[in-house]
Formats: sequence, C-alpha cells, structure tokens
Amino acid sequence: MKTLLSWSTGKDSAWSLHVLRQNPGIEVAGLFTTLNTAFDRVAMHAVRRQLLEMQAAAAGLPLHVIEIPWPCPNEAYETAVGGFVAQQKAEGVAAMAFGDLFLEDIRAYREDRLSGTGIQPLFPLWGRNTSALAHEIIAGGLQARLTCVDPKKLSPSFAGCAFDEAFLTELPDGVDPCGENGEFHTCVLAGPMFARHIDVRVGEVKARDGFVFADLRPVLT
Repeated sequence: MKTLLSWSTGKDSAWSLHVLRQNPGIEVAGLFTTLNTAFDRVAMHAVRRQLLEMQAAAAGLPLHVIEIPWPCPNEAYETAVGGFVAQQKAEGVAAMAFGDLFLEDIRAYREDRLSGTGIQPLFPLWGRNTSALAHEIIAGGLQARLTCVDPKKLSPSFAGCAFDEAFLTELPDGVDPCGENGEFHTCVLAGPMFARHIDVRVGEVKARDGFVFADLRPVLT
C-alpha cells in the first residue's frame, strides 16, 4: 500500500516511520509537511527548511512541502492540503499516516478530511501508553531536541534541551511524556529511521506568540 507520512520533524512522526517500515504491507513512498512561507519553517515546530530537507535525505525519502501563509486561516489550510491530497491520489497514493497518539478530535478531523478521497488514514502509534512509548523511543536510539515549549505547561528552560531519559525524569506532574497535549515539540536528529546523524547547534531561544522557540541550526561539514 503506497503511503505518505505526515512529517512534523518530531519524534512521533519519526517513530511512526520506523514502525511503518516494519510492516511488509506498507510502502512508505514519501513525507509531507506544511511549511510557513513567512518564516520558511515547519509550522508549529519552527524547524528550518534546510533541516527539514536534511531529515528527508537521512530518511531516504522524497519530501513534499505544502506551503501555507502566516497567519493561516483554516480555509486556506484546507484548500492547500485538499489540493495536495487530490494530487497524491491521482499519483497512486493509497494511504496517509499520522503520528497522533490519543487526541480523539485531531484523529476525527484527519479522518473527516480524507473521507471520500479514496485515501485511507493510518495511525501507527495510536493508543500507545505515552510514558512507555517515550522510553521505547529513547531506548531505540532516537535522538531529538525540543524546538518549542508552551511556557504555561513547561519551563522555558527546556527549550533546546535533549529529549532523553534525563528530560523525562525532570518533567512536572501532568505533562505528557510525549508532549501530546502541546506541552512541547521536537526535532529528530538521529534514529533507526535515519541513515545518518544530523548535527545541529542550539541558536537563539525566543518567546513568540505565547510559545518559546529554540532555533536549531544545522552544522555543515
């Protein structure tokens, strides 16, 4: 089944790729991402386009970028994504996969958007215990850094830090270990889904629009 994976640059989509590749009935044919054209960064995660492209290259997969404006009304978002879905269906894509874990409203929205398109939604991590999953991801060799923190839920000091066992032990009560409630977002730098490690340095940490963002800059050799 020819499948595209929704790629946020973060750990959940990266681990979804790892899981999907272990299913012989699924051919992961590419990644797709929404990019904020005003900043040339991945929406919400604020990851630079260059780093996004390096991830796709490390995963050995084609990257499909859906450009959206900023601010982005929902109508504009749905028009852009809807056009992309129709194009991919015409090119033989049978399924689109998402790294969602337990938010029912998000899953229902994705299912509704794909209903009637002929493309099947897949949720390879759905229903997993997020604490167990976080430890599994780290033990499996995935390396990531936090690129966005919601300061109402987590200290801004975590922006730019590594997603590792030390991080999990420092999480306050009530914060989901995978950040599924929007507490934080990540950018993956290494793991079993990549052929090589991506080197970065943590640049400016800046508060904007109610969130704290850490700018990850690729280290080119």
